[in-house]
Amino acid sequence: MQGLGFWVALAVAALGSVGSLWFSLGKKLKACPLCFYQRSFVIAALGVLLLGALSGQGQWALFSLLALPAAVSGLAFAVFHVYLEASGKLECPPGAWNLGSVPQQSCAMFVILVGALVLEAWGVPVQSLLGAGGLVGVSVAFGVLLAAGSVAATPGPPPPPEQPYSQPPDTCRPPYREAGSQT
Repeated sequence: MQGLGFWVALAVAALGSVGSLWFSLGKKLKACPLCFYQRSFVIAALGVLLLGALSGQGQWALFSLLALPAAVSGLAFAVFHVYLEASGKLECPPGAWNLGSVPQQSCAMFVILVGALVLEAWGVPVQSLLGAGGLVGVSVAFGVLLAAGSVAATPGPPPPPEQPYSQPPDTCRPPYREAGSQT
């Protein structure tokens, strides 16, 4: 059904944007640099999709294609963030309803967003030598390049603390490690 991927992507991007702001404003969590990048990319995708919806043109595939680089960049950051958490380099606050951490929930949201956008963008009518699949590939590659440049420009995390934290995490932070511990 034409347009379904677009509307799913719009709803997911809106939920991701509102959820990100709720974590900061409602739960008073502090976004780390990786969280800020993910927030920026989901809001950028939402902006493109909202313009598509408000345009009234019904070119769902085209606007999905235009939102795809931002969504892929956000997904790349979310995957990198979850990797840092899984490898023990960061500890992050729990997500909504304690279903995983905030970065894990962001990653799941971006997987759904990118999937919906790719499914919709694959149907973009083009008169290009690349065809719809080629344009989707270029869009994904552009998103990966955006993410790689952004990761390269991101400051590293602060050093691990010398004493245990007194509070549970309200931001992503290096975990405390006892002297001589392996991990």
